[in-house]
Amino acid sequence: MTKIPKSSAYKPERSVTARVPKVLLHEHLDGGLRSRTVLELARASGYERLPHQDERNLADWFHAGAARGSLPLYLEGFAHTIAVMQSAEALERIAYEYCEDMAADNVVYSEVRFAPHFHTSGGLGLDGVMRAVLKGLERGQRDFRVGAGLIVCAMRNQSPELSFKLAELAVGFRDQGCVGFDLAGEEAGHPAKEHLRAFEHVKRANFSITIHAGESFGPESIWQALQYCGAHRIGHGTRLIEDIVIYQGTVIKVGALAQYVLDHRIPIEVCLSSNVHTGATPSMAEHPFRFYMDRGFRVTLNTDNRLMSRTTMTDEYQIAVEQFGCTLADLEKITINGMKSAFAHYDERVKVIFERIKPGYAALRHELGLSL
Repeated sequence: MTKIPKSSAYKPERSVTARVPKVLLHEHLDGGLRSRTVLELARASGYERLPHQDERNLADWFHAGAARGSLPLYLEGFAHTIAVMQSAEALERIAYEYCEDMAADNVVYSEVRFAPHFHTSGGLGLDGVMRAVLKGLERGQRDFRVGAGLIVCAMRNQSPELSFKLAELAVGFRDQGCVGFDLAGEEAGHPAKEHLRAFEHVKRANFSITIHAGESFGPESIWQALQYCGAHRIGHGTRLIEDIVIYQGTVIKVGALAQYVLDHRIPIEVCLSSNVHTGATPSMAEHPFRFYMDRGFRVTLNTDNRLMSRTTMTDEYQIAVEQFGCTLADLEKITINGMKSAFAHYDERVKVIFERIKPGYAALRHELGLSL
């Protein structure tokens, strides 16, 4: 009698990984444009400062510039993408293409974030910026059968007054497709607690919060995000590992912060490629992703910036397989973790899990002759 292999032992090839249902929670709208779109929008708007006028060379330039092991250097390329995102037409197009790209990558639900105030130099107000992006997402969801929510980002290095204004903006568009509020940017020297008024507003409105933390600064940044600002998810969280003492492969002590994140099922928005490119981890081999998985942290996988890091969700899932030994069952768990952690309403999360994710993985197991 032939023994049926289990999905918990099966490490999929890329052709299979490309087909699994996926959930993406951490992607920046201005870091995920198609290089062709950047070129076309630059020509249409008269922007002449792009370093290349060839699609392939431009894509290479963005990736080479980002992969320098430094968050400030990683962010330099955004000056060009933001420059071509200054009209309602451009913003709507980019949001629509985002949904198309998600569908092509078999992402069934995603959340995309951006800082609306970066897109007002062409005459749009903050409300106009939001309406344009949400219109593109609405059309894209309808045409490509994907779920998509929008997250508003404030920036750590900008004024608390602006952050409060953006928090009001996010809450004000909650019924039009905005699902959460974020704080992004360089952590060192810009503590999250300086923006406390914005987060108090979001919390009082019963709205959702994610905060970039533990990327370019240590556990103290994650602690502030959680205990001062009330974050429901942690963006990156790579350096939470510094709150855990490991000696010769054995866990000696789990710090109070790491234990809190584990016990309270705080989702960690892991971005493998980006974390290497920004220097959040010295190398892929040293990334704590596998440790987080093995210890039971609620890990999700994400792209962060598809253009800058030259990645897709299929790429990130395949890195998890090839670099960290993830199996098909692991990928399903990561995907469900993502949907459980989404800022979509509970009934939508349940619907996507039981109508898209579980049936999708079950169909692949059946096709591949695998058992649970």
